Amino acid sequence: MDIKEIQELIKFVAKSGATEVNLEIDNVKISIKSPAKKGAVPETTIIQQIPVAQGAPAPAVEAPAAKAPAADKSSEEDKYITVKSPMIGTFYRKPSPDKDTFVNIGDTIKPGDVLCVVEAMKLFNEIESEVSGKIVKVLVDDSTPVEYDQPLFLVDPS
Repeated sequence: MDIKEIQELIKFVAKSGATEVNLEIDNVKISIKSPAKKGAVPETTIIQQIPVAQGAPAPAVEAPAAKAPAADKSSEEDKYITVKSPMIGTFYRKPSPDKDTFVNIGDTIKPGDVLCVVEAMKLFNEIESEVSGKIVKVLVDDSTPVEYDQPLFLVDPS
């Protein structure tokens, strides 16, 4: 297991909401413990056992805890309103493949405007804006899975 796979595993566990995961693959043991606090970085311990001569106990080598980089939030992004997903599902920017996107960067929106669709269990749920402003950034790629409370759009309310 390489470092990239471990980092992806850490991200997956953090998004899943699990508080503790223990995994053993071949001679590598991985323990990921997430604090109950939302947005905190999970603590990861990786122990790799090195095989030794028969009869002697196998020494364990402990790698330092892997820390995911903290998200840099500039003061400029603080003034924006984040529109979040109200459910788990698949995010779509268009009502259907042959139609135009609901909103684009730079579009002005008002409460009640449809921003996107989230498909959950074969039901397409229109996500409406609860704020007025201008779309500054689309944070999710089209046709990708989203989690509950995952940021979808940044809106400038001014």
